[in-house]
Formats: sequence, structure tokens, C-alpha cells
Amino acid sequence: MENKPRKLYELTKGIIKENPLFVLLLGTCPSLATTTSLEGAIGMGFLFAFVLIGSNVVISLLRKIIPSQIKIPCYIVIIATFVTIVKMLSEAFLPELYSTLGVFISLIVVNCIVLGRAEAFASKNSVGASLLDGIGMGIGYTLALVIMAFVREVLGTGGLTFGEIFTFLPYVSFTPLEKFAMSIFTMPAGAFLVLGVILAILAYHANKKANLERVKAKIEKEKLAKLASEAKEA
Repeated sequence: MENKPRKLYELTKGIIKENPLFVLLLGTCPSLATTTSLEGAIGMGFLFAFVLIGSNVVISLLRKIIPSQIKIPCYIVIIATFVTIVKMLSEAFLPELYSTLGVFISLIVVNCIVLGRAEAFASKNSVGASLLDGIGMGIGYTLALVIMAFVREVLGTGGLTFGEIFTFLPYVSFTPLEKFAMSIFTMPAGAFLVLGVILAILAYHANKKANLERVKAKIEKEKLAKLASEAKEA
């Protein structure tokens, strides 16, 4: 029973509490570049999650075999193998996605999230825990990309479009706010602006929660001091 909460924590920590982008601020470069459209962000998220989960599992399997002196080069080779797989698959079956993401698929090899999870977690934990960690971090990063892309596409184009990248889906373009579209949000400056606002909102809520906890702790401390004083007088 004690193992279940730990497994659940390993799976969920990367979604909110340790979100790679919004909390740990890792992988910001590809995040800013690949969130101009919702479809592109979803595609990048799936490819990233595949590489992260696969490399986590393999590195965990080999953690006792890989010599510590060459562990980083070995991790990079393993990650590069999975990146090559996703490149070949996306080029063969999703050429529009491959064309849209371009060099950023290859740059997953040096993405600090993937290498960081390999070094900080997969190399020190079991295969099961590493699998859950990869799934959780992959979902968290994909969710962060989707949120940014949704805001940027809606504000930048006035709506959402589906079927341009994932051509197996019917083409749908819903742009009710096209007249109010601000093209800056489809540019790099818009990406920084959206990320900054999201981080500011999250920081505000975190500070508000911390302040509430401080107030509660202060009230409890005062109550205990009052009870102690009353007991002493009695």
C-alpha cells in the first residue's frame, strides 16, 4: 500500500508540482519556437514524450552496467537513438509535422529535460519508477506546450485550425476572432510575452498559497501560546 502513493507521485509530479517548463523552466528554447500552432505543439509534445520515456527506461535498465566515467556520452547516444527513430517515423508518416518542427526534432538530443531526467532520476531508480517519471514529465511538458500554443494561436490568428499538420484529420478552421488577431503572438516576442504572463500568474498563486500557510501557522502558534499561558496560570 505504501508503494502506491509513491508510484502516483512519480507519475503526477511532472504534470504540476515539477512541471518541466512552468516550474523548472527547462526546455524553454524549443517551447518558444514550436508553440506557434496547437497542432505543432501537440506533435512536439508526443515526440518529446516518446524520446523521454524510451530513454528513461533504457538508461534505467543499463544503469548498473554503464561506467560512471562515460555515463553522459552513453546517455546522449541512447537519447540520440530514440530521436533518430522519431525523426524517421515523423518524416515517413507525418511529413507536415516533420517539416514544421524542422531542426527542433534533432535538438531533443540536447534538451536539458531529457538529459536531466536521465542523470537525476533514471540512472538512480528502477525501470518502473523511471517509466512513470518519463510519462509524467512527458505529459507535463506536452500540457505546457499545448497551453502556450492555444493562447498564441487564438490571440495571433483569431482562432484555431486543425488538419494542416495532422493531415489524416479533416481540415477545420475556426477563427471567430480573426478581426482582433494580433500577429505579434505568432512571433518570437509573443512567445516570450505569453510565457512571462503564465509564469507571473503561477508565481502569484504560489505566493498567495505560501502567505495563507504562513498566516495559518502564525494563528496556530498564537493559539498554542495562549493555551500554554492559560495552563500556566491555572
